[in-house]
Amino acid sequence: MLPRLIAVLVLLGAAMATPAAAQSRFDGWAVAVVAGDWRGQGQPIQAFDNARRDLVQGFLAAGFSRDALVDYSLRPDVPNPTTAQQALAGIADVTNRNTKGCLLYFTSHGSPAGIVFGPDITLAPVDMARLVRGWCGERPTVIVVSACFSGVFKEALSGPNRIVMTAASRVTSSFGCGADAEYPYFDGCVLESLPGAADFITLAHTTRACVVRRETEENLTPPSDPQLFVGANMQLMAPTLRFNRPYAGGRPGS
Repeated sequence: MLPRLIAVLVLLGAAMATPAAAQSRFDGWAVAVVAGDWRGQGQPIQAFDNARRDLVQGFLAAGFSRDALVDYSLRPDVPNPTTAQQALAGIADVTNRNTKGCLLYFTSHGSPAGIVFGPDITLAPVDMARLVRGWCGERPTVIVVSACFSGVFKEALSGPNRIVMTAASRVTSSFGCGADAEYPYFDGCVLESLPGAADFITLAHTTRACVVRRETEENLTPPSDPQLFVGANMQLMAPTLRFNRPYAGGRPGS
């Protein structure tokens, strides 16, 4: 009788432990990664699409779910291109289905007026703020805008439940958007920093340090000056949203 009782307790314990072990801190979080442009100086560039592809893998490795993640390339020079309207609808759908938090990452060209979002649209900060409010409401939300002059989004997207990371200040360009670049510098530094980062705040600081190092080594001026905003509620919550560590060092897939 006693051995049988012990066996039952062991099986029960294993059944209770399995879901907890499999659970991620980001279960129920919606993720969207969008490459908004493809145009360079007279020829198409791959940097934004490369970043989109590898950021998806990086965030999956960090603990986000493929079922709750959408990614879009808005370039029209491919078979069955995704339009800006289709991407916006897809983000609305994934955020409606996954309501615990949001991670939104946009990489593209930018200007003081906003970020390029497909062939014919520039999303201004007020437009982005309205969209994010509709998608994510008051839930914990991390927004990354990787583009020249992307600091224009910092104030518009800020809030107590928000973390906002931008690749540049409101008056500076970012680097790495040429035909010979694998990634924009900021996106490359996110990929480099993600495996060792504990959470989003650590990721922001290590990414900034990486950008500063690269720009200093290459004598690029003026510096892009990546920006970070952390809302009061996210100051408390961010340390509890720790990334998984399934790989150590290097970029995902390297």
